[in-house]
Formats: sequence, C-alpha cells, structure tokens
Amino acid sequence: MSPLHFRSARPEDADAIVALVESAYRGDSSRVGWTTEADLLDGQRTDREDVAQAMATPGARIILAYSETEGEGAMEAETNAPAGAGPSPLDRSLVGTVLVQRDSVGTAHIGMFAIRPSLQARGLGRALLDEAERVARQGLGAVRAEMTVIEQRLDILAWYRRRGYLATGATEPFPYGNPRFGLPRRPDLRFVVLAKPLSGDGVGPLSGD
Repeated sequence: MSPLHFRSARPEDADAIVALVESAYRGDSSRVGWTTEADLLDGQRTDREDVAQAMATPGARIILAYSETEGEGAMEAETNAPAGAGPSPLDRSLVGTVLVQRDSVGTAHIGMFAIRPSLQARGLGRALLDEAERVARQGLGAVRAEMTVIEQRLDILAWYRRRGYLATGATEPFPYGNPRFGLPRRPDLRFVVLAKPLSGDGVGPLSGD
C-alpha cells in the first residue's frame, strides 16, 4: 500500500466520512476489522449533522487520510477540480478519518477516529494518530491530547496505551436514551478518559494521574 496523504475535510466530504466511520464501528461490515463495536451497540455511530457541526466548529479539524493506490489519480483530480464541483474524488481513496478539536485551555480532543475495516492492522491507525497529534500541536497550539474510549473495549484501550495515552481516572457516562450515539446492548457502558502530553519534551504530569 502506498504512503498515506492527509488533508482537512471539506463540507462535500461529509457523506464519505459518515460511511467510513459507520463501517468501522457498526454492523456486520465492521467485523472485518478489530475496532468493531457491533457486540456492544446497534444503531449509528455518527451522522451527517454531527460531521457538519464538527467541521463548522472553531478550533476543530477533521483530518482525512487517503492513499493514491486506492483511487489512482485522486490527488490530481482534487487539485484541478473547480470549486463547487460536487463530491470529491477522495471518496474512492479515503482510508481513515479523525477529528481534532482544541478547547480554551489547550487540550485537543480526539474523536471520530476510524480506519477502513479491510485495511486495519497495517499501521495506518498509528500514522493517522501521529498526524492528528501533529496538527493538534503545530496547527492548533494544543499541549495535551485527550479522548474517551468505552470502558469495555480493552483491546482499544491497550492500543492507545501503547501510543502513550494513559487513563486520567475520570469517566463519562454513556448517553443512554439518545439514539444519535447508538443503541446499547448492555446497561453498564461508560467512557474512560485518556490523555497524553503533546509538548515537545513530553515533560509534565497529566492532571488526575
């Protein structure tokens, strides 16, 4: 597989982003990869409104990862396409997406992280997370990255721990009763908060550790 290329999402990418995120976490298609939540949740993971709102939020960026191998000529077509020309050719080559959103105290919240199920376990997630951290640090001026992960997803928690993300001790309730976030299959879901310093020297303890 050719190296990944990255760019910020545009409004016309919303449908492709939703399709990718849903394929990575929901339904039978997600079982091809290891990030599936199909045993924990039914329903949707995100929707077009959620993606559009994220793109319109100040201090937030959705980063797209793509490979020319998956859609030959996509970069050239994207560069030459006139403004308002419709859906980007990137739809053919999109392999990953991640949301980075900086808050007022310099923390970058990372979410909407997804890799196409058939391409998982190839190092693409690590590359995309590295890019998200670079954008958070250099583009948004963040000094810390933070994310939430479902407590029962021990495999994903272990993967993030290997990437330097540690539990802060904080938890957040799962939004039961709101179908926009999925339909739980069990009554004990909750999120754990993970964090990682993004300063160049990596010095400084995380609050709550």
